[in-house]
Amino acid sequence: MNRSSQPLVSIVTPVYNGAEYFEECIESILAQTYQNWTYTVVDNCSTDGSAAIAQRYAARDPRIRVVQNQSFLSVIPNHNAALRQISPDAKYCKVVFADDWIFPECLEKMVAVAERHPTAGFVSAYCLEGRDVTCTGLPYSTTLIAGRELGRRTFLNRLYLFGSANCLLYRADLVRTRQPFYNESNIHADTEACFGLLRVSDCAFVHQVLTFTRTREGSLTAMSQDLRTYLGGMLHVLINYGPHFLTPDEYQALLRQHLSEYYRFLASSVLRGADRKTWDYHQKQLSDAGVGFSRLRLAQAVVANLGRAVLNPGETIEKLFSTKRRV
Repeated sequence: MNRSSQPLVSIVTPVYNGAEYFEECIESILAQTYQNWTYTVVDNCSTDGSAAIAQRYAARDPRIRVVQNQSFLSVIPNHNAALRQISPDAKYCKVVFADDWIFPECLEKMVAVAERHPTAGFVSAYCLEGRDVTCTGLPYSTTLIAGRELGRRTFLNRLYLFGSANCLLYRADLVRTRQPFYNESNIHADTEACFGLLRVSDCAFVHQVLTFTRTREGSLTAMSQDLRTYLGGMLHVLINYGPHFLTPDEYQALLRQHLSEYYRFLASSVLRGADRKTWDYHQKQLSDAGVGFSRLRLAQAVVANLGRAVLNPGETIEKLFSTKRRV
């Protein structure tokens, strides 16, 4: 297939002070076996030379352009700003983060499966996150999974095929119809966006490692792990999308289970002496989700945790030390 007959893929990179790994990211795009793409870098007022790196590559390849934000944006608003730059002629679009990269066959394989499955709103694949391969669990013979089925299995069986936005190829017309594409109040907005797409479309999958997501200290991913932000993010997703994918009984049972897990974490945070940042974040998440923060429920969870500590002191000490190592 020659370039003129290939669907156009619009690639975007939102970057803020990402110079350390940025060239590796850009080189991975230039190395794609699929050639019909445009690439837009949205620089978020970087001060480390990220914009200069992008400008240098743009001067050498007309498919690359650089857009400068007039003022600094927080993380998710900057991702939305990047997606608003996708080409009006693009059939597909892809986010590649500045400290990540994609394997040479990434676009070729993802576009091919998307073309075979026009009902797919997005395409996923195995992802290399640091040294671990994620987005696993789908039978090898399955390259398309219905939106409703995947939504249910993500909630009920924790079949997680989304990864981060770096792992996905989106159908561009669906991105254009969701403005903003990402919910700017949810740090796990990429997961929430996938559930939104699953309401109206399916998911295609490539059984191959096609993307690399870097894990490093100080990154958004590391911060999310320290704060356990997935508890608040998934609570928001469950409340907003659970009733669509689950039966009423399933939804209520899962909500109770998730809140129980949430308060066990908060209780352990009390016993560890968590800082104000942790409390402010999770109290706001519970309030924004509409369930509110219950001091009584927290007190009950603390008592339950202390009871488990008395009965299983070795296990409790091990968990406390493992938590400290993560932080």
